[in-house]
Amino acid sequence: MTSDSPRIAIVLVTYNSTKVLGDCLRSLSAGSRGVRLAQVVVADNASKDGSVELAEEFTDLPLSVVRLGRNAGYAAAINAGIAAMDLDRLDAVFVANPDCRLRTGALAELAAALREPGHGIAVPRLLAPDGTLQPSLRRMPTVGRAVAEAVIGGRLAGRIRTLGEVITDPRHYERPGPATWATGAAMLISVAALRDVGPWDESFLLYSEETEFALRAGDRGWTLWYEPAAVVEHIGGESGVSPMLAALLVVNKVRLFRRRRGSVASLAYYLATVLGQTVRALVGSRTSRASLIALVRPSRRLQTLPG
Repeated sequence: MTSDSPRIAIVLVTYNSTKVLGDCLRSLSAGSRGVRLAQVVVADNASKDGSVELAEEFTDLPLSVVRLGRNAGYAAAINAGIAAMDLDRLDAVFVANPDCRLRTGALAELAAALREPGHGIAVPRLLAPDGTLQPSLRRMPTVGRAVAEAVIGGRLAGRIRTLGEVITDPRHYERPGPATWATGAAMLISVAALRDVGPWDESFLLYSEETEFALRAGDRGWTLWYEPAAVVEHIGGESGVSPMLAALLVVNKVRLFRRRRGSVASLAYYLATVLGQTVRALVGSRTSRASLIALVRPSRRLQTLPG
């Protein structure tokens, strides 16, 4: 590492994260090899399981804790963490879930991608703990893709050329390149892009906040770049088992589409989403049933996060 190595800060968002936070923090030394790790901010959403106390044990890291005092959501915690930084002394900020573990040199690979003009966000290859690929790249949400996913399912739609929103072809993850947006579990954002794009949208609480930020960055000319040489392990998966979180994810996708498109397209996207959730609810999916109720009964939608 030299004096001109990129200066990186990290925001980790925690909420009752003791089961995973220790491994995440232990991975940062190797993960930041080749960059100057200037600051690690743990932005805590009122954890009750000792997450803050665990973080404070890592005295070998330049770590500080921001306590939000409530479960304010992912975007609000990111904004609070960034607000605690001196951006004038940084080149980029790495935003991550606490269930991520960085492989050696991951941040240096992402920082190298941001050196290219116009690159504002760099995202790594995400692997599950067993080493299998986690499809993390996404295409632009469209009515056609919503219909395809409703009829044949998102996983199958993703395998048919550009039919699905989720990019599932493993070959696509072997080479670096631009993407419309990516899973927000781990991403490095240049300070220049952060200042230009502005804060994350806190109205989404969880899910679609990374989509909104990436699309807004794209609107302003910033490229999101996928770098497979940077590897991050990610556990994930809560939205697939929790009906409450699954419903929030689906509703937020519809909300974001409505913000960016006209009324006719938004209605078509909503109806396609309702169709997909109805089909899956009828065959017994608890998460789809919760999502369908939230879609057709706005009064049942989650307004604040528990805790």
